[in-house]
Amino acid sequence: MTGTPRNRLVIVNRADPVICGHSVEGRNLAEAAIERGFDEVRIITWPIDRLEATGLPLKPLDTMLPYSEGIFVERPDPVGDYKVPDGRYLAGITGRLIELFTDGVPTVCLSLYLSPHTIAVADAVRAAWNTGLPVNVTTIAEAVGSDVTNVVRSCVDEGRFGAAAHVLSSYLSQDHCVAVSEYTRDLIVSSAAEIDAEHGTAFAEQCSRRIEISYPAIDTSAYLDLDPAVIEATLAMRGLERDGYVLFLSRLTKAKGVDDLIRGFERTSANERLKLVIVGRGPEEQALREFAAASALADRIVFLDDVDDAEKPYLMAGCATYVLPSKPRPEFVETFGIALAEQMLAGGGTVITTDTGGIIEAVGSHATIVPVEDPDAIAAAIDAALALSPAERAERAAAARAYALQFDRGVVFERLFDRAGALPARLTV
Repeated sequence: MTGTPRNRLVIVNRADPVICGHSVEGRNLAEAAIERGFDEVRIITWPIDRLEATGLPLKPLDTMLPYSEGIFVERPDPVGDYKVPDGRYLAGITGRLIELFTDGVPTVCLSLYLSPHTIAVADAVRAAWNTGLPVNVTTIAEAVGSDVTNVVRSCVDEGRFGAAAHVLSSYLSQDHCVAVSEYTRDLIVSSAAEIDAEHGTAFAEQCSRRIEISYPAIDTSAYLDLDPAVIEATLAMRGLERDGYVLFLSRLTKAKGVDDLIRGFERTSANERLKLVIVGRGPEEQALREFAAASALADRIVFLDDVDDAEKPYLMAGCATYVLPSKPRPEFVETFGIALAEQMLAGGGTVITTDTGGIIEAVGSHATIVPVEDPDAIAAAIDAALALSPAERAERAAAARAYALQFDRGVVFERLFDRAGALPARLTV
């Protein structure tokens, strides 16, 4: 692309290489924007060294998939010196947003995570208008879950009114407010109501009236019509066989219930012929490896920490069953479950999960639901999944895939941007 763009999408989020569904969602929305007619997409995010310092689970940089032409990832340098340790980075992001909002290009700005990204956008819009330069920007803020379950809820629980008011007022200052699930929306409204009851504010009514639902965007094409020969070859490179393993693929945190899965795997009747494959990175990785090493089935539990986005669909398609026994924790509740929808698209075995947070919105009626922290129920669900006939399994997989197609990035993008009145005119050839 050369010259001044006619329209631009700016996405502010924790972009790749962070292992997080909403980092990938940012990528998917960027790709959908280019397909739908935006001339330019700029993802404004954090320097790699800063992401590494946070302890967030990161993908190996050499395995990241390239972005399409017209998509640019910017990681602004910090502003100021070391005496302002954290604000320097946010100042860099906010300053770059001001530059993009005042250069004359009609811009849509989408922020994922209210704190700090929507706060940065709100500050940038205010500053842009104060420059006296022409500003043509439409803002969309998406509450993705952990920014509510962690930041907003912790403010409510700790009585930190000012911090809660800062997040909610920044959110409501955006032109369009969305949440990734009904569960997330309801949690925001209930948290705002608690703040209102304590401090006489009026956040809950505004949140209830303005927040709409926009489910996470998935590149469904990456999971459909997978070549059986490639599935077999991918598994062979990992020493796996089709339908020969139970799969967990997500971040390794306490809220994901991997400890319960290991205990459940120990109690399955088929554990002598199956492997348990645990894919991911995260703060609990070392503790879980030690926990698995102490198991009587340690030699049948495999950890993989180097699976990239290209390999992931094939591992999902080849598994006997996929298990995500998520459980609510003070620091995190599963507010949707992107990996669950991806698994339903890929096929493979039955999805086994829990009714936690917004998970039911991700899976509908197409998963086996077990109680939280119940290894016996996990074991029984795995055994039941293995007992399905090929015809039953195929029928269930087809229904699950049909349900998950609603999360296709093109469908989600079109619905979200049409609602915001921010779709560019379709190009004709």
